[in-house]
Amino acid sequence: MIELPVIYENDEILIINKPSGLAVQGGSGIKHSVDTLLPKQTGYPIYLVHRLDKDTSGILITAKSSASAAKWTKLIGSKEVKKEYEAFCIGRLNEAQGFITDTVEQKGVEKNARTHFCVKTVYETTQEIGEFEKQEFSLITLRLETGRMHQIRIHLAKRNCPIAADDKYGNFKLNKEIKKSLGISRLMLHAKKIEFPLGTAMKTLEIDYPSHMADLSFSGKIVKT
Repeated sequence: MIELPVIYENDEILIINKPSGLAVQGGSGIKHSVDTLLPKQTGYPIYLVHRLDKDTSGILITAKSSASAAKWTKLIGSKEVKKEYEAFCIGRLNEAQGFITDTVEQKGVEKNARTHFCVKTVYETTQEIGEFEKQEFSLITLRLETGRMHQIRIHLAKRNCPIAADDKYGNFKLNKEIKKSLGISRLMLHAKKIEFPLGTAMKTLEIDYPSHMADLSFSGKIVKT
């Protein structure tokens, strides 16, 4: 059985480090998911509080009761829980930090969405990638001001800075080349940090990159600028 790493636990919640490639919720054609694996691991029912894309890794809050799930869903919705993501992207944004404010389509309806970004590092390839010229890459920290499905992925793609290995919203042809040249084959998006209320104080949790994002130098094939 897949063992899910628990990074924090109290009487109400269980916070795990979800691996890339694992769905949060089960359904047709899904063999493994958090909502089926975690109850088997803990021995008691688990309730989902929020979601991460299947291919996004990182911090995920679950609850130990329906009452706790309702409480923590409300806390997340009220912005009292602050989540921070990091993405390794193809290209670079025009500004070092700011907001992306653009609509996101949800079930055929355009909804307003807002994402805060801060560029941590810009990289540059030391060689051409297949038929493409030398490429710039960016490591970007992101915070959601709204919680639309695939919001970060859509916003970055709309700014011509798609997340590496995002074949749904990014550059499929270039993704194929960077997989061969740089070994990047998984979506490079990670829920890395969370801050949440605990009594009268705020608690912060931060986790390491997953293995597929751990070495952003890629053996010297790209360099920081």
